[in-house]
Amino acid sequence: MAHHNRRTPSHTSQTRRRHMPTLRVELLEGRTPEQKKALVRALTQAVVDTLGSKPESVDVLLFDIKRQDWATGGQLWSERS
Repeated sequence: MAHHNRRTPSHTSQTRRRHMPTLRVELLEGRTPEQKKALVRALTQAVVDTLGSKPESVDVLLFDIKRQDWATGGQLWSERS
């Protein structure tokens, strides 16, 4: 039985994904779907323009954080007026 030294699709996918830009964005909750869509487009375009990546290789992960779970300067955002 001959041994082939070819990469399996899963290995190739994992290797490719490791080298592609993935952006993680944490936002205070409350943005509209339209705002998020515009942000994702703008961030993707910035990566394309800056790094020369293809748009389809750019991942953007959005995380909505509740105001009660985010603090700046020792004060929760839920306690700000």
